[in-house]
Amino acid sequence: MKKILFLIHDLGGGGAERVLVNLVNRLDPHKFDVSVTALFGGGCNEQFLAPHIHYRAVWKRTISGNSKLMKLLSPAALHKICVKDAYDIEVSYLEGPSARIIGGCNNPTTKLVCWIHVEQHTAKRAARSFRSVEESRKCYSCFDRIVCVSEAVKEDFVSIYPHIANALVCYNTIETEQIRSMKEESVEAGLFRPDEIKLAAVGKITRQKGFDRLARIVKRLRDEGIPAHLYAIGVGNERRHIEKYLRDNGIQDYYTFLGYQTNPYKYVSKCDLFVSASQAEGFSTATAEALIVGTPVCTVNTAGMREMLGDNEYGVISENNDEILFQEIKRLAENGKLLDHYKSKAQIRGESFNAETTVKKVETLFEGL
Repeated sequence: MKKILFLIHDLGGGGAERVLVNLVNRLDPHKFDVSVTALFGGGCNEQFLAPHIHYRAVWKRTISGNSKLMKLLSPAALHKICVKDAYDIEVSYLEGPSARIIGGCNNPTTKLVCWIHVEQHTAKRAARSFRSVEESRKCYSCFDRIVCVSEAVKEDFVSIYPHIANALVCYNTIETEQIRSMKEESVEAGLFRPDEIKLAAVGKITRQKGFDRLARIVKRLRDEGIPAHLYAIGVGNERRHIEKYLRDNGIQDYYTFLGYQTNPYKYVSKCDLFVSASQAEGFSTATAEALIVGTPVCTVNTAGMREMLGDNEYGVISENNDEILFQEIKRLAENGKLLDHYKSKAQIRGESFNAETTVKKVETLFEGL
């Protein structure tokens, strides 16, 4: 039996955190003894880990300025603090701080794997959690395998680190059948108004995820007489800034924050359109889940979207700017037949997501190290 450690920044409400839980819960417990360590505890996804998964948090809560503080220590010193046992395989499940820590492993018999979830575009951006670009190159070179969540993410990573030749693609593990079951739950009475176009967006309420863009788009839609109402599912530090914008522009009644939800699918499945406005993605879990529940999708062109949606076959892909995204959402909101078309396409594409296939590929990877 292989002893495996997964290290992640935290188990908060993000897509990477959720698919990590899906993956470790499904790994064959007869083949793998799995531990998950979070740098910072208190994440909402901790509760979903299966009982046989060994879990610990290095620190109980997030420490302000932790990224700068961690740079004061070498990767090897951080590894000694954060990893308390010996493992056959150590996995950094996110780029950045966890990659720097796992890269500090000095055990020559331990195999190292790093998951990359987003496009980083430049060496400077990829090295934000490292002391320098050179340190990031040295660290990523320590890994026996680099796992990217989409072909676009792999191409981006290899363009930044062309000396690394061991990158491969493993798609995220998504619990399709569970999602379809959960979507049938009812929502709060009176939440959805029959005379409105209901838009859904899911993710951390951060600048990168584009919820501020969606506030501006809702205002423009309302100004043009389109009765749009956006439902934002997630938590994050940008919420108060967006709420100020909503109040200043008198549209607070048409942009509803639903907070963190253990079952976002019941809301997304009852909306007319799912929108992803992110500045960057890897292979958007929230978008895949929208397809699974049969909700039409409109997204900006971030990594993985063409792999997921084709050339506008299963959903609408917009250029990544506010104006074109607004025009695409408006086009869909004004055309019921087009929405119906993409609803049927979403249902077809949603059938292709298979947890067993993705987990088997990861198990094969681990067994082959």
